[in-house]
Amino acid sequence: MDLTFRSRMDELMDDPNMQFRLLQNAYKDINFCNKWLGGESITLNGVWELVKNDPNKSYTILDMGCGDGNMLLKLSHFLSKKGVSHTMKGIDLRDDVLTIARKKCKGLPHVTFHKMDILKADLDFECDILINTLTMHHFEEERIEAFLNRFVVLASIGVVINDLQRSKISYMLFKMFSFIFLRTHVAKHDGLVSISKGFRKAELLGLAKKIPNVSHKIRWKWAFRYVWVMDFNRHTE
Repeated sequence: MDLTFRSRMDELMDDPNMQFRLLQNAYKDINFCNKWLGGESITLNGVWELVKNDPNKSYTILDMGCGDGNMLLKLSHFLSKKGVSHTMKGIDLRDDVLTIARKKCKGLPHVTFHKMDILKADLDFECDILINTLTMHHFEEERIEAFLNRFVVLASIGVVINDLQRSKISYMLFKMFSFIFLRTHVAKHDGLVSISKGFRKAELLGLAKKIPNVSHKIRWKWAFRYVWVMDFNRHTE
């Protein structure tokens, strides 16, 4: 696998006609990975970095590309334990995925989900903090700049992006991990494709330079992730 450049290969889960049962099971595997490989905590800690200096404020949080809603569920529990008041919205383009999300977050009236192309989200979705977990790598190079600019328009305090590092080591280690721990062919296949569509730090730094007057922190995290925190209230590192 040549990982010099980002892959443009489609993932199996990109198929809008995938059987609902297969989709549900694939998300179970993905959530297992996020839990045990640190993916959840990266986003949780990134959000906390933006709210910890004013925990008494009530925050609106928007998840762009929310998938099955698992991250919003985890983040809601995390903020509640910290005593931080919040409301949340998740946006995704697929009805089947949102069906899973609404079921998962049933009983949380402060968490709602909406069907929409994330590049078309308007000012009705303005928020304090915008999160994006494992979604940016789905976009080709020519669309990512528009993707990020939309984030800056909608969020007033900051943005937390959590995505994959593209490297041969992460590719091979995930291959071994998935063989042992993952159950579904979909998650095994798409995990490898996702890594091949991931990023190197220099690429993220290049994107950050196109967003001026914002504090950017891009850090490597285990397991082979990057967290990119944009803070609109601070203009120096």
